[in-house]
Amino acid sequence: MADQADLIFHGGDIVTVADGPAPEAVAVKDGLIVFVGGLDEAVDGWQGPRTRLRDLAGQALLPGFVDAHGHLGGIGLQATIANLLAAPDGDVTGIASLQDKLRAWADSPVGRDSEWIVGFGYDDAMLAEGAHPTRDELDEVSTTRPVLAIHQSFHLGAVNSLGLKRLGYDATTRDPEGGVIRRRELAVPPSYGEPDGVLEEKAFNPAPELAMAGLPEAALLSLFIKGAESAARFGFTTVQEGGTSPANLQALRDTAAAVPFLIDVVAYVKADLLADAPEEDPVGASPEYVNGVRAAGVKLVLDGSPQGRTAWLTTPYLTPPPGQPEGYRGYPAVEDDSTVLKQVGTAYAKGWQVLAHVNGDAAIDQFLRAVEGAAELAGPGDRRTVAIHAQTARRDQVEDFARLGVIPSFFSMHTYYWGDWYRGTVLGEERAATISPARWALDQGLAYTSHHDAPVALPNSIAVLSSQVTRRTRTEGVVVGPEQCVDALDAVRSITVNAARQYFEEDRKGTIEVGKLADLVVLSASPLAVGAEEIKDITVVETIKAGRTVHPAPAWRAGTTRLPDTPREPQWGCSC
Repeated sequence: MADQADLIFHGGDIVTVADGPAPEAVAVKDGLIVFVGGLDEAVDGWQGPRTRLRDLAGQALLPGFVDAHGHLGGIGLQATIANLLAAPDGDVTGIASLQDKLRAWADSPVGRDSEWIVGFGYDDAMLAEGAHPTRDELDEVSTTRPVLAIHQSFHLGAVNSLGLKRLGYDATTRDPEGGVIRRRELAVPPSYGEPDGVLEEKAFNPAPELAMAGLPEAALLSLFIKGAESAARFGFTTVQEGGTSPANLQALRDTAAAVPFLIDVVAYVKADLLADAPEEDPVGASPEYVNGVRAAGVKLVLDGSPQGRTAWLTTPYLTPPPGQPEGYRGYPAVEDDSTVLKQVGTAYAKGWQVLAHVNGDAAIDQFLRAVEGAAELAGPGDRRTVAIHAQTARRDQVEDFARLGVIPSFFSMHTYYWGDWYRGTVLGEERAATISPARWALDQGLAYTSHHDAPVALPNSIAVLSSQVTRRTRTEGVVVGPEQCVDALDAVRSITVNAARQYFEEDRKGTIEVGKLADLVVLSASPLAVGAEEIKDITVVETIKAGRTVHPAPAWRAGTTRLPDTPREPQWGCSC
């Protein structure tokens, strides 16, 4: 039978995320969707001796989820080093439990062979002390090995005394542009003040690079593979390596050549690392995947983290962080507007898609100026420039997104993880109500996307959906800005068809339609069929990439090919 399908799904809620009535069946052949419609027609036209009928038994079939922004290597890192997350993703509650986690990891198989003792995910907003760990508290973990505790934002962290020494930071070290070394006491010239161990932004960035370089080689080589497996577990069939170095882009390609990824990976190189690149096209952007990997463009980082109070705002923080005066508004990562304009303009000229990390509204202003200026120079074009996070976007800025063709990609889980922190400490009630302003985006006709930004949060697709529909906070359980809630279908679109469109891949991904890739996810229930507060309880049952099950882990992944050598001077930092 020439038209024999490999697989026919039926017996459940089929959410196509496309126009038209819900079908009864979907047929898959050679990795593509070949039929969407009635069950009888599917069986009559597509069932053959080798066709497997898959009864969903009341479960739901949706397009595979598309990660609009995350860090593949960071997801693998999250699974490799000490888990310092608070509930529900971990169980760190205070400095003592954080220390215990670091000590335990130091004595683990990977930790024993690591130069640094390192953990990820603590959140000062969730620690009993309400403060970052200091060098003295990390010295209690070890004085013979450098120790690094990475904040959940991946924009701050703390190191012990030996870590400070390895970084070359002492009282004579000036704060770098775009970063802060927090101090034990006020500076008394010529001293800048003895570091207390807490580092922000560009002062922090060298720490994870040093610490990750000190991981055992086997752990480094498995980061991308672990990341892909973790993302598949949450239903993602396309993921992002969002802000990598040229060396790590090559490592990604080398890894995929040795062990092709279970799912597609789209990579973006940090724009500031390309200024002196000798090659004409150091990115190698392409719409086509090779061994499951393609590069798409560049990422700019223009400010920091609102939950860490390093994002760049036009209006002061409600409560400044320690050591900062009243009226503190954060700070830019790149002070010179002309530098930002040059980075965006170069990308437009070379045909690279641009993503920009912009959390604070001042950083968004800077980015919009650069986009408008670069577009005037380059002329019209369908560039699908992306404003990553856009946490504190004002209504007028959302209007400018629509005017300039900028796609906002919201980190919607902020409403859950840090909604209470924003209300009481960071922004206050009024400004907190409009973080991740998805409803404003819909009002402007924008096909916004939503992302998990893993490793900042787990790559939890269900939490991405739930947070948009309920906007309910983790600790106090209040709804932050109910007027910004969206319905379940709009939330689903944000991680399916809208995210596929963000990647210029809407012709092959994002909906269940004939001719598209059979990238699919089976859920325990349809998000459209349960109450808003029940979405969080949905589970991912199966993830299917091009017609092939990739979660639960397939048996054919056993005995994989040897991984490639690690790149020289690896840069495993994460500009989340």
